[in-house]
Amino acid sequence: MTARVLVTGAGGPAGVAVIRSLLRRPELTVFAADMDGWASGIYLVPPAQRRLVPPGRDADFVPAIARMVAEDALDLVISTVDVELVALAGRRDELAPAVLAAPSEDTLTTALDKLLLAERCDATGRSPRTLLAGPDALAVDWGFPVFAKPRQGAGSRGIRLVPDRAALEALPTDEGLIVQEFLPGEEYSVDVIADAAGHVVAAVPRTRARVDSGVAIAGRTVHDPELIETATAIAEAIGLVGVANVQLRRDRAGRAMLLEVNPRFPGALPLTIAAGVDIPSLVADLFLGAELPAAIPFREIASVRFLEDIIVEVDEVLVSAHAGHQEEL
Repeated sequence: MTARVLVTGAGGPAGVAVIRSLLRRPELTVFAADMDGWASGIYLVPPAQRRLVPPGRDADFVPAIARMVAEDALDLVISTVDVELVALAGRRDELAPAVLAAPSEDTLTTALDKLLLAERCDATGRSPRTLLAGPDALAVDWGFPVFAKPRQGAGSRGIRLVPDRAALEALPTDEGLIVQEFLPGEEYSVDVIADAAGHVVAAVPRTRARVDSGVAIAGRTVHDPELIETATAIAEAIGLVGVANVQLRRDRAGRAMLLEVNPRFPGALPLTIAAGVDIPSLVADLFLGAELPAAIPFREIASVRFLEDIIVEVDEVLVSAHAGHQEEL
């Protein structure tokens, strides 16, 4: 199978991991794009395959990708950025004949809204009590402390610990906050891939031993049936097709519970790939029409992350309107 593939978000750890994975397949021609000309992943591909794109929220973002599809004869578009996925998912037809390698618009919407996600996954028995701040939350007899967090948003931004009822009553009700049961136990990330029928073919739990800016930079994969079964049930509940990162944390009773779902490639993907589940390659196969194995095993392995320099000639650096370097070149 030969194909021409565009990977966007080439400046992030997920983008770099996806590009590196796909470059190992000689039948794939990989294009790399980012809104910033200093994005390191751009320079992993030959100069003729490097691209700049507008920010994902820009009105010209989707048309720009569509133009690249036509000009570069692309078969597959892979985005590693939440905001880009949201923009692209509802306009897949504009990318034809290329295929967008992403979950459905419904799955994305559900995963990126913590209240909708908790409600959709309630039947799994692994969704913590989650209510909007205000009358709904005040009507519940919580076991304090609890967490308040933005209904939408990534990482730990906007999260606050609510120690008692007085603090709960003082929460603003105009900021889209949710109140959620406190999960005090260890946190895990589970990288999941589901086939075209929504069957989970692999769920790889890993610890987050060291975290930098929300991305795990050290950890290990673990064979834990409860984590695997919980992440699988959550992926099936949201109708996942493709890749997602399911974050779990143990509650006071030690049970693995849903924390959030990132419906995209995770930043710590190299560990999962090294463990035996090459998710970017599998996603490329899936959305190019190949059948995935029924199940993919993985092994327990650990990783630590270090910085790596990519050296390029000065005149190779792409000048972008969305970075602060253009006046220096």
